[in-house]
Amino acid sequence: MIQTIAQVAQPVLNMPYVRRVRRNHGLEHATAHMLASRIKNLSINGRSDAGGFWLMCNVEQDDMEWAVNEALRRMRGGERGLAVHPNCGTGLVTTGVMASMAGMFGSIGMKRGITNYFNRLPTIILLTIGAIWFSHPVGLKLQEHITTSGDLGNLEVLEIKKERMAGLRGIPFTIYRVTTTSS
Repeated sequence: MIQTIAQVAQPVLNMPYVRRVRRNHGLEHATAHMLASRIKNLSINGRSDAGGFWLMCNVEQDDMEWAVNEALRRMRGGERGLAVHPNCGTGLVTTGVMASMAGMFGSIGMKRGITNYFNRLPTIILLTIGAIWFSHPVGLKLQEHITTSGDLGNLEVLEIKKERMAGLRGIPFTIYRVTTTSS
């Protein structure tokens, strides 16, 4: 079903701005996969836009440059599945939406009153758990067909810039800006 929706949405998904964001999102995920293969227990967050992507993680510049270049090389070599990552925000949003809809669906026709709410609670919990369980593969398929692209086309990396910033309570963290270009 998601693949069918993606086929219908091709005019939007192939608009230059959207295509660039999807390509960058795919390279962001592939880079995260590369870093995680080298650095155990890596904590990483990312965000993509049409001009590249941001990665927040405490890694060395050499490791980041290797990861971006290796991700680019491997994706160009046919490893398009690297564009999908299990910890992507797409999956989190999918889980939130599906769990919320399950809760709403479980409340249909319910009369007001605390007793009625508690009587319906097991049904709502069961529906929500089912939605959470089912949302993981749905989120991965949404990434694969809608929010990322494993086809980098003519994407090129222009710059990988490292910045140190003060976070909450002054705890420093590292953020990388990977600037790209593509049509």
